[in-house]
Amino acid sequence: MDRLRNPARLMLVSDLDHTMVDHQDSENLSLLRFNALWEANYRLDSLLVFSTGRSPTLYKQLRKEKPMLTPDITIMSVGTEITYGNSMVPDDGWVHVLNQKWDKSIVIDEAKKFSELKLQSETEQRAHKVSFYVDKDKSQDVMKAFSEILKKRGLDVKIIYSGGIDLDILPQGAGKGQALAYLLKKFKAEGKLPNNTLVCGDSGNDAELFSIPDVYGVMVSNAQEELLKWHAENAKNNPKIIHATERCAAGIIEAIGKFILGPNTSPRDLKCSSECKMEDTSPSHEIVKFYLFYEKWRRAEVENSDQSLEKLKAVCYPPGVFIHPSGVERPLHDCISAMKNCYGDKKGLRVWVDRVSYSQISSDTWLVKFDKWELSGDEWQSCMTTVILRSRAASLSDGFTWLHVHQTWLEGPGAKDQTNWLV
Repeated sequence: MDRLRNPARLMLVSDLDHTMVDHQDSENLSLLRFNALWEANYRLDSLLVFSTGRSPTLYKQLRKEKPMLTPDITIMSVGTEITYGNSMVPDDGWVHVLNQKWDKSIVIDEAKKFSELKLQSETEQRAHKVSFYVDKDKSQDVMKAFSEILKKRGLDVKIIYSGGIDLDILPQGAGKGQALAYLLKKFKAEGKLPNNTLVCGDSGNDAELFSIPDVYGVMVSNAQEELLKWHAENAKNNPKIIHATERCAAGIIEAIGKFILGPNTSPRDLKCSSECKMEDTSPSHEIVKFYLFYEKWRRAEVENSDQSLEKLKAVCYPPGVFIHPSGVERPLHDCISAMKNCYGDKKGLRVWVDRVSYSQISSDTWLVKFDKWELSGDEWQSCMTTVILRSRAASLSDGFTWLHVHQTWLEGPGAKDQTNWLV
C-alpha cells in the first residue's frame, strides 16, 4: 500500500458476514465499537483488509446497509478478486496468477451433470469463481465426483463448501488464504511486511486464512461447525489461534487484547473523556472522542448540563469557524450553543468517522481529514471533513484546541437535509 511508507504495525484481515458484521446485532454496537477503536488507534499506521465471499455487487450492497469502515484492501469472491483503496483498484498481477489451468466455461458445462447443484445468482458468478447451492447431506459426494471430472478435463481447481449450503469452484491458486499469502509476499518484496497480522473468521471458507504461517487468528465465538472442526483437526495446538468468547467484531477486539497487538479498549467503552489514557491522546483520538460525545448528547446518554457544553466550548478557539456542508459559515461556539436545543432529539442516532488521517503542518498545529457519517433510522448522511487542531501545550497529552472545521457533502440521499446537521 502506497499510503504507508513503513511496514504496517498491524494488518487485520477479517471476513465480513458473521465475523466483522453481526447480522443479529440490530444496533451494530460491536461493529461501531471496532470502528472507534480502529480509527482512534490504528488507521494511521496499520492496514484493514476485508476478505469476503461476497461478490463486488453484494459487498457494495452490504456497505449501504451496515456502518462499515473503508478498508485499505478488499479481497472478494472467496479470494478471487483483490482491490485497493476506496476506489477499489484491481490487482492485475493476481488476475494473471488465477488464469493458470482455469476455464470457467468448462466448469459451468460439467456442472449441468449434477442435478444437486443449483447455480447462484448472476452477480455471484465471477471471472474466477462459479458458485452453487447444494444441500449439506449431498455436498461431500458431489464435491468428490465434481473434482474428479474437472481434473480429467485438465483443470486444476479448488472446491470450497461453507455455510452449510454454498459451494464455490475456484482456480487452485485462489482462495482467501492464497490471496493473503500473495499480499504478504508482495509486501515482503517491497520491504513492508507487516509487523503483525491478525486473521478473523467464522466459516469454512475462512479456514485457509488460519493456515498462513506466523499469523495470529481468531475464530469468533459464533464460528460455524465446519471451521471449528477444521481447527480441531489441523490447528488445535497452535497457540496463535483462539476461539473467542465474544461474537463477531467484539471477538476481534478480544483477540487484539489477547495477543497484545495494540490498544484494545474502544473509545465507545469509556464512560467519560477522563478515562482516556495519556498515550491514547492523538489527533485521531480527539476526533473520535468529540463525535462520540456529539452522538451521546443527541441520544441523551450524557448529562444535560450547561457545564458539559461549556467544556466542549473550551476546546474550541473563540474566533474559530465551522463551514457547514451547505457552505454557510458559523462561529464554532455558536454551533456548540445550538446543541443545547438538540439534547435527546435523535435517540436512534449513530455517528462514526472513517478514513481518519492527519499531518503536522507546524510545530503545534495539525491538519486532520476524515469522513463523518450519521445514521438515524433509515436515513444516512455523510460529509468529507477537514479540521485544524492546535495542541494546547508542548505535549499532546494536554489535548487540542479546535481552530477550524470545514465540511463538504459526500454523494448520497441525505446530502439535501440541511436542518439537523450541526457540526
